[in-house]
Amino acid sequence: MVILSQIKMQVILKPLLISSPTMLTPPKPSCFPSSTLIKKPPFLLSSFTTTSFSFSSILSDPSRFTSSVIYATPESQLSEGIDTNTREWVMQDFYALRKDVEAASEHVEEIRASAGLQLLEEELVHLESKAADSSFWDNRAKAQETLLALTDVKDKINLLNEFKTQVEDAETIVKLTEEMDSIDAALLEEAVNVIKELNEALDRFELTQLLSGPYDKEGAVVSITAGAGGTDAQDWADMLLRMYVRWAEKQKYKTRVVEKSMGEEAGIKSATIEVEGRYAYGYLSGEKGTHRIVRQSPFNAKGLRQTSFAGVEVMPLLPEESVDVELPEEDLEITFSRAGGKGGQNVNKVETAVRITHIPTGVTVRCTEERSQLANKIKALSRLKAKLLVIAEEQRASEIKQIRGDAVKAEWGQQIRNYVFHPYKLVKDVRSGFETSDIASVMDGELDAFIKAYLKYKYSMGVTIY
Repeated sequence: MVILSQIKMQVILKPLLISSPTMLTPPKPSCFPSSTLIKKPPFLLSSFTTTSFSFSSILSDPSRFTSSVIYATPESQLSEGIDTNTREWVMQDFYALRKDVEAASEHVEEIRASAGLQLLEEELVHLESKAADSSFWDNRAKAQETLLALTDVKDKINLLNEFKTQVEDAETIVKLTEEMDSIDAALLEEAVNVIKELNEALDRFELTQLLSGPYDKEGAVVSITAGAGGTDAQDWADMLLRMYVRWAEKQKYKTRVVEKSMGEEAGIKSATIEVEGRYAYGYLSGEKGTHRIVRQSPFNAKGLRQTSFAGVEVMPLLPEESVDVELPEEDLEITFSRAGGKGGQNVNKVETAVRITHIPTGVTVRCTEERSQLANKIKALSRLKAKLLVIAEEQRASEIKQIRGDAVKAEWGQQIRNYVFHPYKLVKDVRSGFETSDIASVMDGELDAFIKAYLKYKYSMGVTIY
C-alpha cells in the first residue's frame, strides 16, 4: 500500500516537473526500517532521469492553485465575537422582559381596581365582627354561610396582594439588572418565570370573575352518554371521559369515576365522574350538550369516515346538607338492581344499585358505587336534588313540579362542539366560534381556551346557564 501511494504521488507531480538535473526522490516511509530498501519500478526511474523539479517555482506562482484557501480565525477573536453576539441576544431578551413586566404591572393595577380591593377589606372587617359575635352559632345554617363568605373574601384579598408582590419582585430584578455592569442570566430567567406564572394566575382570576352563579364555586358531577353512532359513539364517549379526567388533573382537581358501563365491543355506554375542586362546576357547566366527532372509523374494515355523537351533562357536586329541596315520595319511582362488576359477591348477589326517577320531570339518576343499598339511595337522592336545582335555575321556575326535564339529545343538529379528525383536523365550538387545529392537545385535556371563550361569550350575550 505504501508503494502504491508513492506511485500515485509521482504520477500527480510529473506534469509539474521543470528542467532540473535533480531527480525527486520520495522519502522513505516511516513504517519500514531504515535498512530496508524499497525497489521502484524501472519505468518510473527512467522517466524521472531526464526531468527536473523545483518547489520554489511552483510556490512563486499562486495561479497554479485554483482552490481557495481558508484561514483559521484566532481563538481570541472567535470568543470575542461569540460574547458580543450573546450579549446582544441577552440585551434583546432583557428589553422584551422589561416590556412584559411593565404590561403585567398595569394589568395587576387594573384588576385590583376592578375587584374593589378597598370594599373587600371593609367587607372582611364586617364579616370578622359577625363571626366574633357570641350568638354567631345560634343559627347554624347562617353561620356556615358567613364562614364561607369570609373565606372567599380572604382568599380574594390574599390573591390580589400576591399579584402585587409577584410583579414587584419582577420589577426589582429589572432594576437590579439595569444597575449592574453585566447581565445575570439566572436573574433574567427567574423574572421570566415569575411573569409567566403571574399572567397565568391573572387569566384564572379573570375567569373566576365571570362565574357568578349560585353553584359555580362547587365541584361538578359530569355524566357522559354514548349517542348515535354505535360502537364508534361508545368509543367516542370513552375518549371524552379521558379528556375531562386529564383536564381535571391539570387543574389539580380530585376526580373519581363513580359509575361506568362498558360497551359491548369497545368504549363505554355511559360514565359518571365527580370532580372535586373550587369552581369546577363553573368551568365545566359550559360543557353540557352534544359533542360530535368526525373521523375514519377504526371499527370499519373499509376505513370509511364516520360521524358519532356523545352527550355530556354537568351538575354541581353539592354537600348533602346544602341541598334544601323537599321531594314527595309519591313523585319518586325507586328501583333496585344488582350493581355487577368488581366488588365481590355482595354487589353481584345483592341488589345494591339504586335508580330513582322523578316522575313530574322524567329526570333519572342511578347510583352503584356504594356497597350498600341505603348508601346508594342517599347518594342518588342527593344527585337528583342537585340536578333538579340546576334545571330549576335554567328555566327560572319557582316550583320544581313545574319543571320539564331537558335531557340532552346526542344526535345530529344538537351539537355544541365539533371534533373533526378527518379529512382535516379542527375543533370548533358552535356557540363561541372558538376553534383550533391542535386536536391532540384538546383530547389531552387542554380545554382552558374553550372554557374561557364560552364564559366570555355567555357574559357578553347576557345568558346565564348553570
